[in-house]
Amino acid sequence: MPAAATKPKPTRSTARRPVPMDLPYAPTAKRPLPPGRPREWYVTHNRRLKAMRLAIALLDSGVYVPNQAHNETIRSTAERVGIRPPSDTTCHMVRALMRYSR
Repeated sequence: MPAAATKPKPTRSTARRPVPMDLPYAPTAKRPLPPGRPREWYVTHNRRLKAMRLAIALLDSGVYVPNQAHNETIRSTAERVGIRPPSDTTCHMVRALMRYSR
C-alpha cells in the first residue's frame, strides 16, 4: 500500500477543547541560595530576579518597547506590584531585558 493512501490521524487542537489552567497561580517554593559565593554575586542575582519580575509586569501592563519604560514608569509599576523601588541600575537592566527579548 503506498504511503499516500494512508490517512493521517487527526490531531486534537486546543481550539476545540478547553485548556486546563492551574489557577490560582502560586509561586514555587523558594530555595536557599548557594553558600560561599562573593557578596557581589548575590546582589547581581537578586537584581536580575527583580528586573525580570518588573519586565514581566511592564509587559503585562502594555509597555512593550524599552523606549516607553522610563525610570518613573518602572518605579510606578514596582509600587503597583508591591516591589521596592528599583535603582537606576535595575531600571537599566529592565530595559535591557525588554530589548533582548525581541
